[in-house]
Amino acid sequence: MTQKPEQLPAAIRVVGGDPTPEELAATTAVLQKALDELAGMHRRTQRTMTTWERERRGLRTPLERGGWSRWAR
Repeated sequence: MTQKPEQLPAAIRVVGGDPTPEELAATTAVLQKALDELAGMHRRTQRTMTTWERERRGLRTPLERGGWSRWAR
């Protein structure tokens, strides 16, 4: 059952004043743009790891000088 847009619950509720339809449209556009920018910033900060970062995870302890020579003895 599909509802008409006027029957859907409002995502934005006006609690004071008497804004015109144009003012509501402008406010909605500004809020939507701000939310889009925030979502874009979030997507940019969630990046995948580089090959170096992925390979480096496997190192459990720091490498020490002469570690291989002690191993062969």
